[in-house]
Amino acid sequence: MQSFSGGLNRMEKAMYPSRRLARGAAALIAISLPTTALFAAQDTVAPPRLTWDCECPMSKLADPAALPHFAAALKQKNTVEIVAIGSSSTFGIGASTLDRTYPFQLQDILERTFPDRDFFISNSGIGGEVAAQTAKRVMNEATLKLPDLVLWQVGTNDVLAGIPIEAFKATVQSTLRWLKYHGIDTVLIGLQYSPAVENSARHQAFSRAISELAAEENVLLVRRYDAMRFVALTKWEGLLSGDGLHQNDHGYHCMAEHIAHAVVASAVSLDVSTAPTVEEARRLQP
Repeated sequence: MQSFSGGLNRMEKAMYPSRRLARGAAALIAISLPTTALFAAQDTVAPPRLTWDCECPMSKLADPAALPHFAAALKQKNTVEIVAIGSSSTFGIGASTLDRTYPFQLQDILERTFPDRDFFISNSGIGGEVAAQTAKRVMNEATLKLPDLVLWQVGTNDVLAGIPIEAFKATVQSTLRWLKYHGIDTVLIGLQYSPAVENSARHQAFSRAISELAAEENVLLVRRYDAMRFVALTKWEGLLSGDGLHQNDHGYHCMAEHIAHAVVASAVSLDVSTAPTVEEARRLQP
């Protein structure tokens, strides 16, 4: 399956000049301000608010962890580079247009949250990919692009493809450690929500494994399944496309909001003492 990456990159590049022009006056004013004052203002940024139809408690949304390299990039760089990598949820299966995919919507949210920064999110999703395939690509992309943050949506296809859970854990753990060694913060984005997997023991086992990995490696986990399930049960608008598995436009919008909220909270306003231990991560999962 061909990735959206090329099309998104071209579209994003086309968008940047107009966004920069729109911020031109503000940039001229900012130049006259002391750099330390700009950095201090950055530290006071609040996480973007969740809209009513995507709201869920933080306990359902994420397991927190610090993002020191991403936080430094927010202070020191004019353009922050992010790689969004994974399978069909990153690629955008079920979205009606390119600008409804979660990476595209996330970029827009981050640029509204940090109006003095540009964000460039490359969409590196390939439908059907399992973790071992993505792991090879993420190391290549990290080497070539030197991103400030990697968003790794992982696990759902491994569940469906029958990948042994220990092999999955070893792949994800070694890749997280490689990225950390190279000074790149990573966010794990957990399993896809669908009522079809509600009672799947294998799905629950992988969910626990991802939570434990995030706790062991001290990386931020966006608990996508729990967050989306909460929204599905408490709000009126559907999250899934016609196939009953992939998200629709609204589902991707909530996904973008949830990731933005968790990432900004972890980067600029997080008390990391709230991060769960490995044992607590096990208890948090069904």
